[in-house]
Amino acid sequence: MNNLPTVTRNLLIINVLVFAFTWMMPSLTDYLGLHFFLANDFHIYQLLTYMFVHGGFTHIFFNMFALWMFGRVMENVWGPRKFLYYYLVCGIGAGIMQEVAQLGTYYIEGLYAYEQVNTGTAIITTGEFLNLWNTVGASGAVYGILLAFGMTFPNERIFIFPIPVPIKAKWFVIGYAALELFSSISSSMDGVAHVAHLGGMLFGLLLILYWRRHPGSDARFSRSRGQEFFNNMKRNFEQRRKPSPNTQHSSPNTHETDMEYNARKQQRQAEVDAILDKIRKSGYDSLTKEEKKRLFEASKES
Repeated sequence: MNNLPTVTRNLLIINVLVFAFTWMMPSLTDYLGLHFFLANDFHIYQLLTYMFVHGGFTHIFFNMFALWMFGRVMENVWGPRKFLYYYLVCGIGAGIMQEVAQLGTYYIEGLYAYEQVNTGTAIITTGEFLNLWNTVGASGAVYGILLAFGMTFPNERIFIFPIPVPIKAKWFVIGYAALELFSSISSSMDGVAHVAHLGGMLFGLLLILYWRRHPGSDARFSRSRGQEFFNNMKRNFEQRRKPSPNTQHSSPNTHETDMEYNARKQQRQAEVDAILDKIRKSGYDSLTKEEKKRLFEASKES
């Protein structure tokens, strides 16, 4: 746990603590969960608090597992402040999309025209029925993180149970998005906020595209940990390339002189240094495909 970056670790702790409190005091879910904005129990702060509340052990387990698996990677790439900002934007955006979906249901089913609603087990007022619409969970923010990972490392292969073979991150994200879209428009009512999941991905996509089109727009975010991450990477590159005092480099090309070999090596190092400087100034997302490929190849060179 101590090896986790700060924001990811604290998010995991807060979610687990809130889950424990709501398990001991279930009434907290009514106060912290996100209600429909036309319901009496709705409060604006719920757009933030709902993403720290979960409906059961399975719900929180899979959300926290995904946060641990992908969140720590993205926080190391972006730095803590940028990662936290992104996480909250995706979570709040997911809540807003869920509110829009519920508003559609409110008008499509004509609830505004009735004073009472038959729930199948009892007849209650429409106001009481609307208060039952309560959304909880970090899924919207987590789906945003999945999208960010897929867009940052599209060709990274990951294992997803029960698929027996690794798949590229981009296909994993596209598949999940397609599944959520299908589920959201299907007629089955499974109690899952599929629109909120899509909302988290949508707001995440818009934010990432904005950062990519305006590379300097995220300069206000401290990259203390992200900068340290790439500084360490640069030091590793330099240490790998630093010649041993008792070792002479043999050129892979027999016709290449030591001077030509060293010049070519210095040129490659200069390219890597320029890429790392660009990351520190504008972030990883500002790199071109060729620059990302060069950085990846350089990381494998001894």
